[in-house]
Amino acid sequence: MKRFMASVITVIAAVVILAAAALGVFLFIKYSPSKTMADQSIWYDVSGDEMAVMLDGGQVPGVTGRYVDGQAYLPLTWVTDSLNERFYWDEENSQLIYALPDTIVYADAATTGANGKPLFIQQEEQVWLSAGLVGTYTDIRTETFAEGAAKRLFVDTKWDPEQVAVLKKEGRVRVRGGVKSEILTDVPKGGELIVLETMDKWSRVRTEDGQVGYIQNRLVKQTETRTLISTFEEPVYTNISLDEPIVMVWHQVTIAAANDAMETLMANTRGVNVIAPTWFMLTANDGSFDSLASQSYVDKAHAMGLQVWAVLDNFNRGQEVQSEVLFASTAARRKLIAGLMDQVSRYGIDGINLDIEGIKPAAGPHYVQFIRELSVSCRQNGIVLSVDSYVPSAYTSFYNRAEQGRVADYVVIMGYDEHYAGGDAGSVASLGYERKGIEDTLAQVPEEKVISAIPFYTRIWKEENGTVTSDAMGIARAQQWIQENNVELYWQEELGQYYGETEKNGIRYSVWMEEERSIGLKMDLIRDYGLAGVGCWKLGFEPADLWDIVQLP
Repeated sequence: MKRFMASVITVIAAVVILAAAALGVFLFIKYSPSKTMADQSIWYDVSGDEMAVMLDGGQVPGVTGRYVDGQAYLPLTWVTDSLNERFYWDEENSQLIYALPDTIVYADAATTGANGKPLFIQQEEQVWLSAGLVGTYTDIRTETFAEGAAKRLFVDTKWDPEQVAVLKKEGRVRVRGGVKSEILTDVPKGGELIVLETMDKWSRVRTEDGQVGYIQNRLVKQTETRTLISTFEEPVYTNISLDEPIVMVWHQVTIAAANDAMETLMANTRGVNVIAPTWFMLTANDGSFDSLASQSYVDKAHAMGLQVWAVLDNFNRGQEVQSEVLFASTAARRKLIAGLMDQVSRYGIDGINLDIEGIKPAAGPHYVQFIRELSVSCRQNGIVLSVDSYVPSAYTSFYNRAEQGRVADYVVIMGYDEHYAGGDAGSVASLGYERKGIEDTLAQVPEEKVISAIPFYTRIWKEENGTVTSDAMGIARAQQWIQENNVELYWQEELGQYYGETEKNGIRYSVWMEEERSIGLKMDLIRDYGLAGVGCWKLGFEPADLWDIVQLP
């Protein structure tokens, strides 16, 4: 019996020892630090001359740079989307263009930097800009790490103070938090790390040899704050600003004889200080345009105390003009700008008003580049540049109002055609539409540069057999139509307008009326938001007493 019990005890002891050994092995495997080095080419997903792009400490998914002849390059598309939209690629001439406030810089494949290396390269049907070039025109700092299996290019846009840690003993930076994670690099005792994010037991850090990973907090001896100072000087876009609120009126001129009506039409106005005749009309994709400019018109306007801002449009005679072709051509932009400056100089014109409408999204970047380049010539010649823009919407975002507001003197909100010919019946410019247009524009453009344009017209809507059509009618004529047809008007508080309807010969007519009260509410918005002024479309549509309402201090 004693022998049996001893055998049992021996077996149990052996089992316990084996179990303890197995548990020890399990715990060792589970908790002992991994010594496996990470394959950096897999971790960063780059190889050869490709460079992982690290933006503000994190890798940018799907974006790679290039390391060519000892120089780092960034993809142009990513640069313009994420860092600096002013780098413009001229596909036609394979050249890079950058518009500064007072000059335009051009570079081709033969243009090199101070180090004698190309400012850009073309590979795989893409354009790549040298990191140094991007840094010259952008408030960033860059650092290149070309050694090892994965090349890395760090781009930092933030200048907030950074936390720097010193290690009290040698440590390992791992791809993720946890001792089982693979190792990116070893950091010696006393080595420095930039702390990007601190957690309970681990911190996300950037090492001196250009790795971003995680290290245990217990290894950190101390941290200190390092102040970063940018030496970059933002370009200053000087602008012309009138010393008084702007009251601008457009004068539609489609034939030379229409110039003669200016004095008669202006005789009914009060407080106007800018007149914008529609003189310049694009005619071809090469930058050609027709001009109806008149020296006597300018002289008379100046004698009346008016500035003349001549309008350039793409719809009066531009049926054959393709904006995506015209504005994408550097030669066409140059020709158009030179032609405009010649007209300005010849007739003593004070400003240019761009009224480019209905362009395709593909034309957006090229049209914005045209505005930049035109602004350079206007700035050099002391000419006011104003740009007409729609009420902001998702489908017109490519007009890039924010950039317009930086480089142009004024951005004009065309606060009308809320309901337009061919669409559903409704107000041309309800108060809510006006307010939202102003607020959304102010989110992108400073108030001192914003002019809110209001309509001196309405639409008479006709519904017959289920078909809706409309006729645009000036306020004066619309008031006459209402009287002739005995239309009773009802105030719509929400819309800030009178509404009326009638039926005649089986046709239902409706009108959302613009008149003194509705225009007065729009003028209140302009005052309340502190805008630069008001624009009025168009001269001759208004009754004379409306000018008692269209007044700014």
